[in-house]
Amino acid sequence: MLHIYQARLLHYLTESDRTERTTSDHSQTLAVERDITLLPVIEGVQVYPEYIADGALVVDDVTRCVVEYGHSETILPKYANAEGKPAIKVHDYRDKLIMPGFIDTHVHYPQIDMIAAYGEQLLDWLNNYTFVTEANFGNPKVAHDTAQFFLNQLLANGTTSAMVFSTSHPESVNTFFTESHELNTRMITGNVLMDQNAPDNLCVPAEQGIRDTQNIIDNWHERGRQHVAITPRFAITSTPKQLQMAGELYASYESVYLQTHLAENHDEIAFVKQLYPNHKGYLDVYDTMGLLGRRTTLAHGIHLEISEYERLRATGTQISHCPTSNLFLGSGLFDLPKTLSYTGVSIATDVGAGTSLSMLTTLSEAYKIQQLQSNQLSAHQGLYQITLGNAQSLLLDDKIGNFMPNKEADFVIIDMGATALLERRMAQTKTLEEQLFVLMMLGDDRVIDQTVIAGVSRYRKSTA
Repeated sequence: MLHIYQARLLHYLTESDRTERTTSDHSQTLAVERDITLLPVIEGVQVYPEYIADGALVVDDVTRCVVEYGHSETILPKYANAEGKPAIKVHDYRDKLIMPGFIDTHVHYPQIDMIAAYGEQLLDWLNNYTFVTEANFGNPKVAHDTAQFFLNQLLANGTTSAMVFSTSHPESVNTFFTESHELNTRMITGNVLMDQNAPDNLCVPAEQGIRDTQNIIDNWHERGRQHVAITPRFAITSTPKQLQMAGELYASYESVYLQTHLAENHDEIAFVKQLYPNHKGYLDVYDTMGLLGRRTTLAHGIHLEISEYERLRATGTQISHCPTSNLFLGSGLFDLPKTLSYTGVSIATDVGAGTSLSMLTTLSEAYKIQQLQSNQLSAHQGLYQITLGNAQSLLLDDKIGNFMPNKEADFVIIDMGATALLERRMAQTKTLEEQLFVLMMLGDDRVIDQTVIAGVSRYRKSTA
C-alpha cells in the first residue's frame, strides 16, 4: 500500500537534487528558495531550502522509502483510486509541518541516567559521575532497560538516527543494536576503548578491546540499518598502543566509522600534552595513530590551532558541535562558521553533559553561542544542519536527510502550535523564516506530534 501524507513540507536540497527534481517532473512547480544562502557541510555543494505549503509525501510501505513528493494538487490526482492503481491511504496533517527525521551525531546513551549532574568541568565530571554510571553496564538488564528507554526518548524528540557512545562492555553495544534493530532505526555505535586513566572496572586491555570491536563489526556492521564505529573515548584514556591498534582496524575497513573526542576543555588539552609530549598537539596524536579520515567524527573541537583546522580539511575529518554540553561544562564557545570554512560540522546533543535530547533545544543553544561571537545562525541553517547536513557529515545522505525519491522514509510530524505560547507567538509571524526561527528557539519534545521510522510510526504524542 502507498501512504500519502498531506502536510506542509520542509527539507533541504543540494544543487544535484534540485536538477534531478527539475528534469524528472516538469509538471511540478519547484518551491526551492534560491536566494537563501546556507553554509554547506560539504565544501562546494550548494544547498537550498524547499518548502511546500500544501504538500504531499508519498511513501511505499513495502520498500519503506519515499516514492515522490510535491504539491498535493499535483500528487493526489496521480494516485486517485482506479483499476490497476495501488491502494493508497491518505493521512491528513495539513495543519502540521513534516520534516526529515532529526539526526544526532554525538550522544552517550548510558549517560541518560546522569544527565544534569551538578557542578563540574570535564575531567572531574567524568570521574565523579560518568565512570560511576557506566560501570553498571556490565549488567545486561541495566543495558537493556537503558537502551530501550533512550531510543524511545530519541523518538519522542523526533530523532531518527544517531551516532552513539555505549560503554566499554560489549553487552552495552549488543543490547543497543538489538533494540535499534527491532525499531529499524539507523544507528551507529561501538564499544568504548579505554585502557588507562579510568577505573579498573571500565578499562579493557588494548588487545581485548580491539577483539571486542572486531566481534561487534562481524555481528552488527551494516546488518539492517546498524553501523559500527570504532570508539576510543579520547587520548587521555587510551595508551598509544590502543590508539594505534584502533587506527589499524579502521584502515582495514572502508565503511566502518570512528568516533572520539577532541579539544573540548583546556585542562584536557594540557593533560594530552603531558601524556603525549612528542606530538605537535592533540589532533596530531590521532593523526599519527591513523584515526583521521572522512568517516571520523570528533566531538567538540572547540580549541584548535590553524594548523589543526587545516589538517581536518586535508583528511576530511568531521567535527560534531555539542552546544548544550559546551555550556553546561563551561568548555568554551565553538565558532561554527570558522570551522565550516575548513571541514564538515554536524550538530549534536552530547547527553549526558548535554542537557536535552531535543535537537531543536540544541539549536536554540547553538544560536546563542554564535551570538556571543557576533556570528549568525539562521533557522534554515540550523534545520538544514540537523537533517541533510548531519546526514552528509555521516555519509548517509544517499539514504536519509531529505525527501528525494528512494530515500528511506524517516520523518517527523511537527505541531507548530503545540503549546499555548507557541500558538500565540506563531500568530504574530508574517513569514516562514519567522515561524521556523520561533520553532528553533521555543520548540522541544512537545512539538513532536509523530515520528516515523522507515515508513512506520514509532512514536505518537497522543498515545505516548
